[in-house]
Amino acid sequence: MLYRKFRNERFPKHLISVPFIWLPLLAFLFLDLLITLYHTICFPLYGLKKVKRSKYILIRDRAKLVYLTPLEKIGCMYCGYANGLLLYAKEIAGLTEKYWCGIMHESKPGFEPHKDQIKRGFAAFNDPKDFKKKYN
Repeated sequence: MLYRKFRNERFPKHLISVPFIWLPLLAFLFLDLLITLYHTICFPLYGLKKVKRSKYILIRDRAKLVYLTPLEKIGCMYCGYANGLLLYAKEIAGLTEKYWCGIMHESKPGFEPHKDQIKRGFAAFNDPKDFKKKYN
């Protein structure tokens, strides 16, 4: 909660940023609906194990902290939901990518390799032997 260190000197800037922080909530709720529908319908069709939502989204824990103000508690709940939802969606997308296209991306300067692709054992980029070994 670094903002507390600058609360007085940056208050006007913080106030201006509030709508931009909260506006994505609508997109997050819509994403949540779409991810849930996709996950519920498609994963069983693919024979993929369902991802446990509660492993990624935790909303109410920080709201129990007595030293936070009510507005801080609401903000913490929002951040817990938004960041957890994105991690949940990333896990579902990663499992989908492994199912449909389990090939690493090409290594390029400045490109960060996806650690999930390494963890999930994707086939090496432009390596037909590795591809055939893993998928044939």
